[in-house]
Amino acid sequence: MLGPVLPKEWLVQTTFPRLMLDHAKARPDAAALREKSYGIWQTTTWAQLETLVRRMAGGLAEAGVRRGEHVVVVGDNRPRLYAGMLAAQALGAVPIPLYQDAAAAEFVFPIRNAEVRWALVENQEQVDKLLEIRDQCPQLQRLWYDDPRGLRKYDEPGLQSIDALVEAGAARVQRDAGFFDAEVAKADPQDVAAMFFTSGTTGNPKGVVHTHFSLLDRAAAGQVFDKLTAQEEVLAYMPLAWIGQNIFSYAQWLACGYVVNCPESAATVTIDLKEVGPTYYFAPPRVFEGLLTSVMIRMEDAGAFKRKLFHACMAVARRVGPDLLDGKPVALLDRIRWKLGDWAIFGPLRNSLGFSRVRVAYTAGEAIGPDLFTFYRSIGVNLKQLYGSTETAVFVCLQPDHEARADTVGVPVQGVQIKLADNGEIMIKSPGLLKAYYKNDAATAEVLTADGWYHSGDAGFIDDSGHLKIIDRHKDVGRLAGGAHDGALFAPKYVENKLKFFPYIKEAVAFGNGRDRVCAFINIDMEAVGNWAEKRNLGYAGYMDLAGKPEVYELIRGCVEQVNADLAHDVLLAGSQVTRFLVLHKELDADDGEMTRTRKVKRGFISDRYAVLVDALYGGKAEQFIETAVTFEDGRSGSVSATLKIADAKTFAATKKAA
Repeated sequence: MLGPVLPKEWLVQTTFPRLMLDHAKARPDAAALREKSYGIWQTTTWAQLETLVRRMAGGLAEAGVRRGEHVVVVGDNRPRLYAGMLAAQALGAVPIPLYQDAAAAEFVFPIRNAEVRWALVENQEQVDKLLEIRDQCPQLQRLWYDDPRGLRKYDEPGLQSIDALVEAGAARVQRDAGFFDAEVAKADPQDVAAMFFTSGTTGNPKGVVHTHFSLLDRAAAGQVFDKLTAQEEVLAYMPLAWIGQNIFSYAQWLACGYVVNCPESAATVTIDLKEVGPTYYFAPPRVFEGLLTSVMIRMEDAGAFKRKLFHACMAVARRVGPDLLDGKPVALLDRIRWKLGDWAIFGPLRNSLGFSRVRVAYTAGEAIGPDLFTFYRSIGVNLKQLYGSTETAVFVCLQPDHEARADTVGVPVQGVQIKLADNGEIMIKSPGLLKAYYKNDAATAEVLTADGWYHSGDAGFIDDSGHLKIIDRHKDVGRLAGGAHDGALFAPKYVENKLKFFPYIKEAVAFGNGRDRVCAFINIDMEAVGNWAEKRNLGYAGYMDLAGKPEVYELIRGCVEQVNADLAHDVLLAGSQVTRFLVLHKELDADDGEMTRTRKVKRGFISDRYAVLVDALYGGKAEQFIETAVTFEDGRSGSVSATLKIADAKTFAATKKAA
């Protein structure tokens, strides 16, 4: 039986383990977690979760885990890793989720910085990474793994399965039945609950320290804002190390008591999304970009009639779909047209994407392109934007239903105050602010003022309707210098997002600050462009070969020029039209240091690494040779080289509105 959602007042006076015990007492047989294994969904009830957490906590205590210590958690979303985080918190220890796709070397700094002695990991891949760096992290004593496949013959000191941990914990619970409840009772909401390491775009990552109160207060604020209940279904497939996923599938999960579904693997997420049919969905823009790309590829493969029907229906959807979703008046004939489109195209499309039951969908992590945002709302998906960061426990601004707009990130939610510094930087005061950066007082002092305001690093403003508008990262917003657009505003992320709306463009990096014009690097989407090439009998040997083909350059030129035509109508950014571009010979990769693990481009690093290409763009060259060091999937190092063509793009005169 599903119980009522706990009131916000209670949430901010409690801790994560206490919430788990509350749910187990009130609704023991209700589903808490589901995991797909070998194609079958397995359910863990709240009562079963309580038993597992008690035993894992007992095992951790037997191993020597003590209050205030750190426990690293690495892997995909798995019920026993969730239980491990709860078990650590029950003992007063602090879980630190790390990115499962990170290279072994990226684990060294967090583990050494936090003096980590304990690790809970998913499988052999993560065990191998930690064993590889063990000589650099000698304090790492014990490793427990969830999936035993491939590990049967491993004989490493301190390496055990989670099964062994649970077995040891069961003996401890049997011997001392009251120890778990006694440890949970010692916790205070202001105790540290978790630590999240930033992506480290400008140096070593920083450990962001959050308390039970800061995380649960923001989880409760989001719960109240969107009227979340225990009946929601969530699909958890983004890394737990990303605080966005952690808030949605851990903090709000315990706050609301809804069901979190864990996919079988990254390869089955699309299928699992359709099977689960989540009601509450959260993903960064790149996921929505990928889903749209798959839709457009399927449309290219469809017959002429279906393609024509799709485009005709989408024309109606773009014109009236967002207004219908926002509850605005729409002419009866347009309502009928949209309903027919919903029957023929939009409904089946939502079902195919797994969005047929979505009540609330959010995107965050970086700005989403307005065209991409409008597409989903046009077909009836209640996609909204939110604003926040690791340091703010995510929820700073949310878009109310019927007020979702592509150019804002919503209104400040309960408990949040926003003001603008003299230089236009957004300042935030919120109950969800970080306690500190771990062992980094200087960095903490840089972002937190004495009176409790947080420097967000973002540039923006509050519009007349009370919504916050983000222009870009404050340090990235610049001005063009010289030429016809001298002094014009330049916001690279805005330009990049417009480029990435096209299914053929996976990533884009725009340059222009302090220069007389804007130029860009482009990464093609291998799947979309490959499909496009095959339909035209255009052979290619791999990414580099495909990216360099003249036909592909013409395809990308068309996308760039369409963006330029749109920018010509923009009041502030008409001067940011892309005049020259090149298609990179390799995909930007986190393993090569070019992106963060959340796939945000490291603009400064890329500018330095490919300085010869930037100089060629602005120097008027038609082509440029480059050789680049790369890290292959198996960890080997090597290099790739190519002579890249540089293309010009047509620009357009600013309209009177933008003049």
